[in-house]
Order: sequence, then structure tokens, then C-alpha cells
Amino acid sequence: MKIVACIKQVPGTSQVEIDETTGSLKRDGVPAKINPYDLYALEIALQLKERFGGTVTAVTMGPNQAEVMMREAFMMGVDNAYVFTDRTFAGADVLATSYTLAQGIKSVCGDFDLIVCGKQTTDGDTAQVGPSISEWLQIPCTAWVTEIGEVEDGKITVAQDFVDVRQKARLTMPCLITVEKDICTPRLPSYKLKAASADKKVEMITFAEFLDQDSSHYGSNGSATSVERIFPPEGRGGQQWMTKDMDTTAEEMAGIFIGRKYI
Repeated sequence: MKIVACIKQVPGTSQVEIDETTGSLKRDGVPAKINPYDLYALEIALQLKERFGGTVTAVTMGPNQAEVMMREAFMMGVDNAYVFTDRTFAGADVLATSYTLAQGIKSVCGDFDLIVCGKQTTDGDTAQVGPSISEWLQIPCTAWVTEIGEVEDGKITVAQDFVDVRQKARLTMPCLITVEKDICTPRLPSYKLKAASADKKVEMITFAEFLDQDSSHYGSNGSATSVERIFPPEGRGGQQWMTKDMDTTAEEMAGIFIGRKYI
């Protein structure tokens, strides 16, 4: 099987500043990590490779620093890694991001059997990129996969758990799936694979290498939506501690609520 795993580098901390002009996260100097949900996608891709043979290619859209994440993917067992990086891709919403990933996959991966994506990312939480990629590539897709079943005769069977309903789906490959976190336990990076992949190259793919050279399809130009305003929540502060007996405290609290017209 020729498997493509879509992964993303996300902030490794919740203490991230926001550029109020552009509405984007300030990622420079911020610790980063592989999106936790994408670790399950990587693990499933690697398990399928172990069961049926073939290759796993990891792809991402992001800045040059995403190479560090791809090095970790090598340490988990992926065979190839591509970073789609170019100023042309900046400011992309879900529509433009999924188009960029779809075009990147078409441009560098050629024929493939399966694309595996995580359920969502921790910095965007839209859960739309995976299905959108399948639409651009015109291939079958199913989301929220909790189990991989048979893979035979060019088809893959998967299970989906909707809490009250458990459903099975059979897709003709090539196809795309997004996986839930309950599907497996991701493996840890291997020191042995780190040594073995030390000379492996993470391919940095720019806009010039894409098949579609219409820049209006990418980044902010290709986005159907834009952020009107984004800002960090303001700290409330000003706590008032009450240490008196229960009756006195209750009377004081009632007075505060009445004074602020809460009651």
C-alpha cells in the first residue's frame, strides 16, 4: 500500500500570542509539537504498512521549522516526508489549506492508495481539512473512523462509532479517512530509527513545484473566509476573599449580587 499521512505542527503551549492585525497565531519562538490527533493517523498508517507492506509518506503545510516535526515522524517509521512551504500559502483558511495539501499530494506523491488524517487539530478544531482534501481530489472519504477492518480487492472496510450507533463503511481505494483517538495507541519515537534516518532528507516543496500555478487558489487569496477580529481573553483578576463565618459571608455575598444587579 502507498499511504499518505497528513500531519500538522501546532503550538506546544497554550500561552500563545495573537497578531491582532492578521488574526493569526504568533508561532515564532513558540515551542511546537505534532498535533496530538495526527499521532493516531501516523500510527494507523504505520500499522497498515506493517500488515500489507508499502510506504508511508508524511505531508504537511507550514513554515520551514516543520522539518523538526518531520524528523520525529522519521523516528516513528515513515519513509518519506514533505513540507509544503511558501509565502504564497500564508493566511489560508480551511478551503485554501485543504486545496494546498491536495495539490501538494498530487504534485509530489503521484498515485496513492490511502490518505489518513487525524480527527482535527488542537489550534483550529474545525475537523474539516481531511474531508475537504478528499473533495478536491475527488476520492471517497469517511470520518471518525475507530477501527480498520479488511483491506482487499482494492477496498478498505472501516468502522465508525457514533456513541448510539456503530456503523461500518467500505470504501474503494484511493480514498481518505480521518481517525478518532480511540483507534490505537501511538508508538513512541525510536532511537534506533533516529540513527537510521539521520541522513534522510525532509523535502521542502515550494509553490514553484506545484502543478497548479494559479496563486489565487492559495493562501489568503484562495480563502473564502477571513478573520474579522481575534484577541486573547482578558484576565478578570480582582478576586475578593471572604473569610468570615458562614452567615456573615452569605449576607455580604447577597449584598454584592444585589449591588451588581445579578439578583
